[in-house]
Amino acid sequence: MFRPRPLTRRVSWFLIAFGVWSWFIWITFVRNLVRDASGLAFEDGEPTAYFWVHLVLAVVSFVLGTAIGVVGLRGLRGRD
Repeated sequence: MFRPRPLTRRVSWFLIAFGVWSWFIWITFVRNLVRDASGLAFEDGEPTAYFWVHLVLAVVSFVLGTAIGVVGLRGLRGRD
């Protein structure tokens, strides 16, 4: 039915950029989450449900961003 095709150089670079962007955005978000002073992330020094939900969201995004970036790297390597 479907034959696998190699990724183009443009698509590979897009996937790598997406992976890097994902790491940059979510590292910044987690840093801000940990430093939260508004009371959303911590209540009396203890993490709230808001903190845990957003931490899990960030971890999942790290994993997906890494996987997408690896696919892009493999696409570039496959072109050599």
